[in-house]
Amino acid sequence: MTCYDLHSHSTASDGSLSPSDLVARAIEKNVDVLALTDHDGTEGIIEARQAAQGSNLRLISGVEISVTWGGTTIHIVGLDIDIENQTLQQGLQAMRHYRIGRAEEIAKRLDKAGISGALDGARKYASDIMLGRVHFAKFLVEHDYAKNINDVFKRYLVRNKPGYVPGEWASLGDAVNWITAAGGYAVIAHPARYKITATKLRRLISDFKDAGGVGFEVVSGRQHPEEIKTMATLANKFELFASRGSDFHSPDNTWIELGHLPPLPQSCMPIWSEF
Repeated sequence: MTCYDLHSHSTASDGSLSPSDLVARAIEKNVDVLALTDHDGTEGIIEARQAAQGSNLRLISGVEISVTWGGTTIHIVGLDIDIENQTLQQGLQAMRHYRIGRAEEIAKRLDKAGISGALDGARKYASDIMLGRVHFAKFLVEHDYAKNINDVFKRYLVRNKPGYVPGEWASLGDAVNWITAAGGYAVIAHPARYKITATKLRRLISDFKDAGGVGFEVVSGRQHPEEIKTMATLANKFELFASRGSDFHSPDNTWIELGHLPPLPQSCMPIWSEF
């Protein structure tokens, strides 16, 4: 059976492995088809393609775009995209500019809380493309402000904490349009993870489909079997293609590994049938 993992990250965003090392690990873990879906950028794709040459791994060009919808941050994965498409790249460039401004504001708020040097400290861990909260978290752990990254988020980077800055990301319609313009397939990432009601999730799916979205990540890393059944039911109800992805970031997260996922329920229409 072909092993698909259509959601992963490298050092081009907030992953800990280079694109080449990510490909090598996917091959080691017997993944047959891998999508590299870094946050708001496609810069790791070329290196990953080169690393996959001569192997049996098929690499799918992807991206993960942050969206603000209904006061909630939602992630939309784009699969099988043309990374040269100007509409997509202009949209991603705007997202990266926003991330820089947000990072500067996070650093200012941490400074007010008595934590200096956070911006330069976070940049040590970040790529030239993406600077995000996880990089601040690594800095704070390094300097003993918290025991681990999860502890950082609880104490510093969530609502009502010193370094919290609310995200004002792309609109749902814009994100889907950028992906579609690049010839790709827009997919709602890890839908079971959002802290929204079942009614609001159905409204999100409806708005997403109205915008031109076609896929739903039915199987994701760190997911309960009952959630998979629920997500499969929703995908079928809204006639969306089903996707499967680990959301792999690092070998240190032993509970989320490349390719180590349950299969899609047989009732689902797999999105890879469209590639």
